Amino acid sequence: MPETISVLIVDDHAVVRQGLRTFLELQADMEVVGEAPDGEAALECVERLVPDVVLMDLMMPKMDGIEAIRRIRGLSPTTRVIALTSFVDDTKVFGSVKAGAAGYLLKDVQPQDLASAIRTVHRGEALLHPAIAARLMQEFSAPTQTDAFDALTARELEVLRLIADAKTNRDIADELVLSEKTVKTHVSNILQKLHLADRTQAAVYAIRKRLVDID
Repeated sequence: MPETISVLIVDDHAVVRQGLRTFLELQADMEVVGEAPDGEAALECVERLVPDVVLMDLMMPKMDGIEAIRRIRGLSPTTRVIALTSFVDDTKVFGSVKAGAAGYLLKDVQPQDLASAIRTVHRGEALLHPAIAARLMQEFSAPTQTDAFDALTARELEVLRLIADAKTNRDIADELVLSEKTVKTHVSNILQKLHLADRTQAAVYAIRKRLVDID
């Protein structure tokens, strides 16, 4: 039986919250543990419920979603946050990812794609499309050392390239004919060698190093 993923829905529109709840409660591996109409209420819910995943609207009263994401990441490091919004401008994308969002989706996302996204971030993966990574890399100003890049093995470079191509650990394992456990070890080694915090930064680094092409 699959592990149940606890989800908190944060949106200032009750109709949106109800629609999301109705769909998610149809998923055998998901449980909606709470709802919040704004960022302040979301923090209270996270502290009390410690959900696995939060679906976070960005434009809300009292406290916006980006600030709420930042505080949630400090309050509950195990909780993963997906920004779910109608906005596609760079400020919102950059702000959400910098604050610690594990994913960024638009509200017109197909229901099954939303469910898949929740499962993906719950596994510890990031939802970062290469096109977004290309825009994000302009926002990461900290230089990376050449010798750190040179310290990567050929296999680690392959894994890094696939991370930047938005592949999950399972996808990478299948493509390189490795076990998922081995891929996780490679990812950990890559982050440690490059002094990066997460897969999002690894993807940005890979694009900066021209390991992948962005159309």
